[in-house]
Amino acid sequence: MFSVEILLLGVLVFLARMVDVSLGTLRVMFLVQGRSGLAFLLGFCEVAVWVTVVTAVIQNVREKPVLGVFFALGFATGNVVGIAVERKLALGKLVLKVITRSAGERLADLLRADGYRVTTFEGRGMRGPVTELYIVCNRRQVSRILDVVRREDPEAFYITEAAREVSEPPEPDPASAGGWLAGLKKK
Repeated sequence: MFSVEILLLGVLVFLARMVDVSLGTLRVMFLVQGRSGLAFLLGFCEVAVWVTVVTAVIQNVREKPVLGVFFALGFATGNVVGIAVERKLALGKLVLKVITRSAGERLADLLRADGYRVTTFEGRGMRGPVTELYIVCNRRQVSRILDVVRREDPEAFYITEAAREVSEPPEPDPASAGGWLAGLKKK
């Protein structure tokens, strides 16, 4: 027998399970990035929702076996939603490696002028000399950088790698630069 009550409970189970699995997906992504405080908070919320949902399903599944289907659908949907949310947030840094036969220095100069940290290496590919560029950037910046790469060399090959930790360059010492800031140098 299928009633409005069972349908509403099923939809609540589906939505809650989708939320808890999405939180779990995000929690794992934050752990990988070393954001343990946020992962802790998400883990707490994830398990609180999970315990509530599992309790509701276990108490009712014998009389309402369709709740198991809603539970499973919520799990599957939560995986997809969690990944979509994580991609939309695009948190963290990565290393973009670009290999080009023709535009290495031009690309490096363009990207450096835009403020990106770029290191180049000369190498040899299957068809001869290549330049490899290592670019450290925020994940949100990748599409913008790849637009430049494709515009300058449509045949460029690229790879992305997650960068868990990235050292920041030292700040320049304003006093050593001279100018009006030199007078503010600590004594």
